[in-house]
Amino acid sequence: MDFDLLSTVENGGCSAKLSPKQLEGILAKLPRVTHENLMVGIDTHDDAGVYRLNEDTALIYTTDFFPPVCSNPYEFGQIAAANALSDVYAMGGKPLLALNLMMFPSKQLPMEAYTDILRGGFNKVEEAEALLVGGHTIEDTPPKYGLAVVGVVHPDKLITNAGVKPGDVLILTKPLGTGVILAGQRNKLTDETSVQTVLNSMKLLNKTGAEIMQKYEVKGATDITGFGLLGHSMRMAQASNVSFHLISKSLPLFPEVYSLLDDGCIPGAAFRNLEFVNDQLSFSKNVNYNMKMLACDAQTSGGLLMAVAAENAYEVLSALHDSGVHPDAAIIGEAVPKSAKSIYFD
Repeated sequence: MDFDLLSTVENGGCSAKLSPKQLEGILAKLPRVTHENLMVGIDTHDDAGVYRLNEDTALIYTTDFFPPVCSNPYEFGQIAAANALSDVYAMGGKPLLALNLMMFPSKQLPMEAYTDILRGGFNKVEEAEALLVGGHTIEDTPPKYGLAVVGVVHPDKLITNAGVKPGDVLILTKPLGTGVILAGQRNKLTDETSVQTVLNSMKLLNKTGAEIMQKYEVKGATDITGFGLLGHSMRMAQASNVSFHLISKSLPLFPEVYSLLDDGCIPGAAFRNLEFVNDQLSFSKNVNYNMKMLACDAQTSGGLLMAVAAENAYEVLSALHDSGVHPDAAIIGEAVPKSAKSIYFD
């Protein structure tokens, strides 16, 4: 299948999300849903909704979809599925069931592309040891694909973005810069090796990270996607009633990212994300413009940001490295008692 999906879009992946500032205004107008068994709703802007079925089981329910982020339909299916499954992993859960969500222009694109996208999605759902049990397709252009996912977790082992405590160490499991690298590809500024490194990372399930979080009884986490590191960190800090101290020099980066930023290759989503966090953000003079924009770069199928008890932090980091799955995992800061700003970026 040699059809180039990128020829159909201007913005793909999680960079196609609605501006977080606009979304915040919309959600503020919606009624709040409450129920005795609803463990997580929309109030904390967490990764998914969670409903307690009984003393031993809670359901995690989430969905995610977006336009193509790469040229190859099969890889696009893999990435979109990994991204949707990530919300379950971020909450310490195990994916159980998935449904395809497909928007596809059948008169404009070869149907082989449709098949390959679904095959890619099936591959990742199968790798997650979940069941893909159907879905829904409509005619639409450009194409878009993702999943609705149901997962399970023990209610006492649920991990949320509101579970961070002062003193927790912040660990990021994947490098940053997917949006920058993909923008560089569009502008023919990025070599194919760097692009493939990013694609492989986006296809990587956050399954191992979830298993390590459960082993070390982590209570606070989120995954880093369309709102960038700073946007998701701000949400996490606010939900947990703490502040975050992030260290710019500790952030893991994909190859070529910094030089691309130096050349002015900054996706539009980064500016929207910076506007979103600006009022709750304090930059030190040590943070240059490139690192500021990198921390706002919209990530597609990014890593987990986990808040780990200080006494376990280096053991968790070693477990991530030793897994062979997350060699770039890094300690990037810590949670501190709540103060005037949600994030202090040094």
